[in-house]
Amino acid sequence: MIRRHLLSALGLALAMTLSACGGEPEQKAAGAPKEITFSILSAESQQSMAPLWQPLLDDMSEYTGVKVKPYFASNYTSLIEAMRFNQVQVGWFSALPALEATRRAQGQVLGRVVDSGGIASYESVLIVRKGSGITLDDVMKCDKRYSFGLGDAKSTSGTLAPMAYLFTPKDIEPAKCFKAVRSASHQANVFSVANGVLDVATNNTVGLVFAARENPSVAGKIEVIWRSPPLPESSIVARKDLDPAVREKIRQFFLTYGVGDTPRAAKQREVLKGLAYGGFRAADDSYLDPIREMEAAEVLADAKRAGDATKIAAAQKAFDDIRAQAAQRRAMNPDA
Repeated sequence: MIRRHLLSALGLALAMTLSACGGEPEQKAAGAPKEITFSILSAESQQSMAPLWQPLLDDMSEYTGVKVKPYFASNYTSLIEAMRFNQVQVGWFSALPALEATRRAQGQVLGRVVDSGGIASYESVLIVRKGSGITLDDVMKCDKRYSFGLGDAKSTSGTLAPMAYLFTPKDIEPAKCFKAVRSASHQANVFSVANGVLDVATNNTVGLVFAARENPSVAGKIEVIWRSPPLPESSIVARKDLDPAVREKIRQFFLTYGVGDTPRAAKQREVLKGLAYGGFRAADDSYLDPIREMEAAEVLADAKRAGDATKIAAAQKAFDDIRAQAAQRRAMNPDA
């Protein structure tokens, strides 16, 4: 069940021909808007995230001359669907939902986040309660001793990365490995592990920074037993049919935010500090290539597990094509 949800994005991308059906929202003629909506995943809670984002949105309104209002979503599907139906025009997306937005919601990557140390990546982690004695070797025994928490089915760090980098290479299906498996937000998983409701759960290094800041006593009760390879940080995604002049202003706003030695830039860096960010860098859709490769690897592994020669051949070709295209793009633009 977990894998079916996880792999649905790539399956949809390969199977759908958008022009062949009437299910896509009607595109309206482009024009300079008086107001745009910016979507944010309230991974912790809207109450805690709104004060952190509002100063940045106010600055964006001033810079672009267009009123910017927030839209807080509780899950990744809501973010994607809101952009698909033009209820939001710009948003902050983690990597896997950003990829789906480019496929299904007329999305286009404008920039990428860098952390306070200037690094444009983060890591998926497995967490356990401190002092539990649970090790990664214990978890990987798959003897149904432990309860396990995954993230949202469309979460890069909460589901895709641990599957692609930890479980799938060892042919492990979480539903068959643990005594119970549930999906929840990063914040919920932190609280569940800290309070002994779950034995093990996925999370990420950015989420743990927020947990330590917002709930230090809770964060102090957990420890990390596994880290993934670096993952692409979050990105800023805008609809392709947004007025080009406005879209470019938004791109320039993020690329210059907090840059310089002026009082305004110093104030902006304080805003970024609240978000645990160091700033933004230019990026395009190729920034999401590592996610495409992880998805394709999961599809291939699933086909091999099923033993269907036709599906294996198709998945292998798709995987090889995606890797070749990504390698070519990296060779042409290694800093992307």
